[in-house]
Amino acid sequence: MATSVDAKMLRQTKFPTEFSRRVDMTKVNIEVMKKWIAGKISEILGNEDDVVIELCFNLLEGSRFPDIKSLQIQLTGFLDKDTAKFCKELWLLCLSGQENPQGVPKELLEAKKLELIQEKVVLSYTHYDRDANVWSTD
Repeated sequence: MATSVDAKMLRQTKFPTEFSRRVDMTKVNIEVMKKWIAGKISEILGNEDDVVIELCFNLLEGSRFPDIKSLQIQLTGFLDKDTAKFCKELWLLCLSGQENPQGVPKELLEAKKLELIQEKVVLSYTHYDRDANVWSTD
């Protein structure tokens, strides 16, 4: 439930235009989003804060069509200056995810593909010499 302070902040805050678009969370792969949320919040806070992460999960999963503006207001006390950027990234990923048949944002798919390619390149250039007990790039 929003307090009068939250309601005032909602009226006074300028939100990105993307926030006017609705996201149907039944079309978004929530497990993929949870992994991204946990990683991003941990990165922002410098540690893994289960309370903030769970709060974000609950706010996002609490409704089929979550209110990103309200979510941003409620996270502000925890994420401070990083809240707006975090919420915009989150919303753009959710919007992208609902367009994908698997519910996975294309940006996260592309990032994973790049990560796998880089991993493959590193492995192809790295060899382990058992006799010398060393790694080399020969």
